[in-house]
Amino acid sequence: MAHMTNPLATVDQLYRRASSFGALPSDLQDAIFFATQSLTQAAGLLLRLPQSVTAQAGVVLARYWLEDSILAHEFSDVSAASLFLVAKLSSHPCRTRDVCNVYAYLLSPASPLFRTPPPDPGAESKADTDASNYYLSETVYSKFQARILRIEALILRALSFDTHVALPHALAITYLQALDFSFRDGESGRTRAAHHVIAYLNTALLSPQLLYLTHQPNALAVAAIYSAARDRDVAAKMPECAWWEVFDVDREELGFLVVGMRSLEGLVRKLRDDVEGFTRNGMITRKDVDVEMARRGLGMVGGNGNGTGGNQADEVDEEEAMMRSLDAKAEMMDE
Repeated sequence: MAHMTNPLATVDQLYRRASSFGALPSDLQDAIFFATQSLTQAAGLLLRLPQSVTAQAGVVLARYWLEDSILAHEFSDVSAASLFLVAKLSSHPCRTRDVCNVYAYLLSPASPLFRTPPPDPGAESKADTDASNYYLSETVYSKFQARILRIEALILRALSFDTHVALPHALAITYLQALDFSFRDGESGRTRAAHHVIAYLNTALLSPQLLYLTHQPNALAVAAIYSAARDRDVAAKMPECAWWEVFDVDREELGFLVVGMRSLEGLVRKLRDDVEGFTRNGMITRKDVDVEMARRGLGMVGGNGNGTGGNQADEVDEEEAMMRSLDAKAEMMDE
């Protein structure tokens, strides 16, 4: 049964995560997590990967952020590395060129992801729809590829090469078939309930409450079924007994998961109000985090996440300087 369970986050890991990110407000942490997981889902769709692969990548990404600082690398780079790693281990591997092209588009002004659509569909400027915005030159592609491969190695090291992820989706459908729920619309209602169950499980991947890291797949599956059955357009009549106990889930765990799954929409609305530009100006970056911290009058948070500053920017500056030096030498040789 080991293939149906996941290694869960320990209390020590959750405590270290909370203490190491103490300089970063909790709402910013939630905004970063939600945006990065949403970016991973969007990239999986454009790469035509099965949802099982994309979902596993989201869990691997969340596990990695338990071990390393959320600000150690650009968020989109961690997303790309996680998706590339999990796809490589599956039967649907992706080329790094394809991954880089997809992320270049999603991060460009041409992508609708995290951008407020204009009131008039014809009001988009040429600059926003220009394909050159997401064209990758060989130099940019090589740098992007190098970052992905470096972070991929860091993820494997942080997880001790344990990338196993058991997903609750198939388990939830099996549970739903086993339960004798009565639906108002008969078979069409059962089909609608199955769609809602899968939607709740995919939504849980985006939750900053780390539901996939703190609960086993059987509990997630039961919570998704319970939530779907309570939806107005499903209106399933559930047994009056404590049916969730049959699947080894107690009432307290079920209640916590149901609240977590159903509260994400409200959380995102609150983040839109609290975090300036969230889901309106494109994918959030570390620079955006620094700007938001400055707007709030808080200390700048560096790459190590503790407010003391990191050396990531210095590394980028040194790399740029070295590339310029090499270009200058090449020009001198040509002359």
